[in-house]
Amino acid sequence: MPDFYFMTENFLKLPEDLPLDFELFQQIISNEKIVIERIISCGQQTPEGQWLEDDRDEWVMLIQGRSVISFQSGMSRELNPGDHLIIPKNSRHRVEKTSTDPACIWIAVYY
Repeated sequence: MPDFYFMTENFLKLPEDLPLDFELFQQIISNEKIVIERIISCGQQTPEGQWLEDDRDEWVMLIQGRSVISFQSGMSRELNPGDHLIIPKNSRHRVEKTSTDPACIWIAVYY
């Protein structure tokens, strides 16, 4: 078994044919305990009146772009490159906005 695995794709490289109305989810690692994925958002937001909710804790970091996430509790957080937050399981939240230029690149860890 090798000492490490090298991913040949650069995490910041965007697909050349990515349409602006499409959000891309790419799993990097997935097993029964943890899921790590890269998310590329280009202006997407959670539809009005809907909430996101997961039965796992989630840690997200915005690598590139700008975004706003709000919670049903009334708290809202603007995210800039390098900002990260933990979303506790079963916390109702929504993505209010994501930038298109540059597109948002996220790393999300579900555990």
